Amino acid sequence: MQQVKGAVLKTRLSFVEEHGGAETRARVLESLSESDRSTLKLILPVAWYAFDLAERLDDAIVQVMGKGDPRFFERLGAESAERNLTGVHKGYLRLGDAHGFLERTPGIYRSYYEKGRREYQRVGPTSGVLTTHEAEAYSGPDCMTVIGWHRKALEMCGVSNVVIRHPECRAKGGAVCRYELSWD
Repeated sequence: MQQVKGAVLKTRLSFVEEHGGAETRARVLESLSESDRSTLKLILPVAWYAFDLAERLDDAIVQVMGKGDPRFFERLGAESAERNLTGVHKGYLRLGDAHGFLERTPGIYRSYYEKGRREYQRVGPTSGVLTTHEAEAYSGPDCMTVIGWHRKALEMCGVSNVVIRHPECRAKGGAVCRYELSWD
């Protein structure tokens, strides 16, 4: 069973409270099962949690805060990048060196997911491709979060006009999740 770090869940709930207040956080949690609410009462950032719990939390957040628009997950991903890359994972950033940051992709992936792997291939001076292989669990919303996370992370490296295409997705029947990145 695929798992994610508790830091992912904590970031999501912090995002909800900061952007919607305690009442919105309560509404998000109330929309989950009693079992999920119980698990989310005390989240340890370094512990592993079931990927499907993260999916249910994400679904609840997008329904309550995003009015059902799945693009809301990009905003969640960007917030997660900003929190984690200015905190516990700030050592991954490479100001002025987007490729240097992206070359750390395998380690970054292992920081958040227990199974599978993500690779980076440099394509040109301002472009590259991320490919996620063998993840046991995947979803369209998680891919949108990945897009938002990497867009923000690249901006934090000092580049602009980041464009990320997602031409192949396991949630849509693809063999892998592939993200094509370019920037100025």
